[in-house]
Amino acid sequence: MTSDRYLVTGGAGFIGSHIVEELMARGLKATVLDNFSTGSAANLEPFSGDLEVVEGTITDPATVGRAMDSVRAVIHLAALPSVSRSVEAPLESHEANATGSIVVLDAARRAGARVVYAGSSSAYGDQEAPAKTEDLRESPLSPYAATKLAGELYCRAFARVYSLPVIVTRFFNVFGPRQVPDSPYSGVIAAFCHAMLRQQPVRIDGDGKQSRDFTYVSDVVNGVLLAADADLEGCHIVNLACGGSHTILDTLSVLQDYTGVVLEPTMAPRRAGDVRHSLADISEARRLLGFEPKVSFEDGLKMTYDWYRSQA
Repeated sequence: MTSDRYLVTGGAGFIGSHIVEELMARGLKATVLDNFSTGSAANLEPFSGDLEVVEGTITDPATVGRAMDSVRAVIHLAALPSVSRSVEAPLESHEANATGSIVVLDAARRAGARVVYAGSSSAYGDQEAPAKTEDLRESPLSPYAATKLAGELYCRAFARVYSLPVIVTRFFNVFGPRQVPDSPYSGVIAAFCHAMLRQQPVRIDGDGKQSRDFTYVSDVVNGVLLAADADLEGCHIVNLACGGSHTILDTLSVLQDYTGVVLEPTMAPRRAGDVRHSLADISEARRLLGFEPKVSFEDGLKMTYDWYRSQA
């Protein structure tokens, strides 16, 4: 397609607003589809450029079809992105993540737009492999993981049946500015920054020795846009991550060293559905997309904390 417009579902959210920001910085056109249930209009206010905002839900075919008009690619981020919330409300999670995804895919194939689907590292579950590769058997441990995997399966089916070009980007613990810090479903780094700035207790679910491949949001944005512009047919799956592993306790220690704020953590029981260890092999993203993470874990933590401090 000759259009230079991109549709970003969930574009008012944490990752989505960073993608929109980069599209605007590149002088490209963007349409955001968001129901603002978890995203915020304030995330989009600073941006100038050719930006359209459609308020509505991804489960409504008419709304999605209208937003899909004249776009070259859809970056599908809209979801209920929480393991714990999916445990509490699995039907709600399925409706947003699985049903919503098939509506988006159907609109994309009708519009002739390629798709980048935001998958999740939760698809791998707790497998013993030292680093997760895309050819591992999926083993979802939570309703959230199952719903995101269902979306992936629809991506594969649409690629086969309708020749829809799709790239599934499996995210690994993305962090950075604009992540909601004070929700029960907040990411751990955002929650740590929020607590430190307010001298509040730091909560850790489990023993703190669980590890994550924390990935700074600008690296994910770069990978997603590489995927959106990739001239590939069929369905491809790639991990977007840093390829490094850090425990929750190590993460807290790095933040404490940087801020000088030392708070004794409150240890809570491990949450149902949580993965013990998560580490990505990013060889496939490098090969297919030329992806290369640029922000170190330590620098990302510093920039994230500094942003939350600037907002306090």
